[in-house]
Amino acid sequence: MLSLYQMLYLDKIPQHAAVHEAIEIAKIRKRGSEKFANALLRRIEREGVADFETIKRKNKRYSIQYSLPVWLVKDLIEEFGEERALAIFASLFVRSKASIRVTDMSRKAELRQLLGAEDSLLSPSALVKRQGHFAGHQLFESGAITIQDESSQLVAPTLDIEGEEEILDACSAPGGKTVHMASYLTNGHITALDLYDHKLELVEENAERLGLADKITTKKLDATKVFETFGPDVFDKILVDAPCSGIGLIRRKPDIKYNKENADFENLQKIQLDILDSVCQSLRKGGIIAYSTCTIMAKENFEVVEKFLASHPNFEQVLLDHERKDIVKDGCILITPELYESDGFFISQFRKISE
Repeated sequence: MLSLYQMLYLDKIPQHAAVHEAIEIAKIRKRGSEKFANALLRRIEREGVADFETIKRKNKRYSIQYSLPVWLVKDLIEEFGEERALAIFASLFVRSKASIRVTDMSRKAELRQLLGAEDSLLSPSALVKRQGHFAGHQLFESGAITIQDESSQLVAPTLDIEGEEEILDACSAPGGKTVHMASYLTNGHITALDLYDHKLELVEENAERLGLADKITTKKLDATKVFETFGPDVFDKILVDAPCSGIGLIRRKPDIKYNKENADFENLQKIQLDILDSVCQSLRKGGIIAYSTCTIMAKENFEVVEKFLASHPNFEQVLLDHERKDIVKDGCILITPELYESDGFFISQFRKISE
């Protein structure tokens, strides 16, 4: 497979040399396998690789063509229809954009020109660029910019933070959304939770660099234990950026598609609902919960919204909107990777209407 990659995509080594080296490696790995390697690679050298269209089973064909597991191909076609699913599959081969959040909007035009970047079509606070190492820039060190995908920058503004609120970020690491919410605070405060010390350190580093450490307190805690730890009526607003499959991040993290199984979604949905069930009990009447994920799968998104509302009649859905109507669905924000070449992302909201 390594030699085949070399033959198809690299051009410095002649094909006959790549085949010869593959045969020599095969001899070392398993005696006799060199005949198979030689026959296969020589045939491909003569005839090229087989046409995808020769694979009769459609889902299998798309699986090979787009390098995705068959179950994911099937699920995405069922959810989005074949045409849109194919657009999603193809978009995963487009290189991820570099995306930043501008912390002082009065400097956005200046920073856009300085960095050679463009305005995001999704988030007013975002600048994007085809490629770039923003984390190594002095502007990052000084806190003028911070690394955050343009899709995830939509979360904090939906909470309409006025400045005085007591906020819980139930699954906070690495802290991008935590510090974004904190930037709206005056006398308010954020409690940022995570399961692991090293992840909380990332939140603290982000807060320190952006000058927001005084507005954020980190705490090591399982988010399903929020109510038994904090009790009732503590928070005005809560963000649950829930543990999820990460299917929306495949372009940026391609190993995700090889490490997930279809069965994972049932377990993840249970965790997501358990977290929501715990945190909602610590929310004050009239308070808001934002539920977000970096996946595009309905089992982790719309089904979670539906099941949470069905089991919590003291909550109502807050209908979200956006000027880009193609990312609004059933009162939620759903961004799929092919629309704006961003990460796939989902945002929904609930309001507590009674105790």
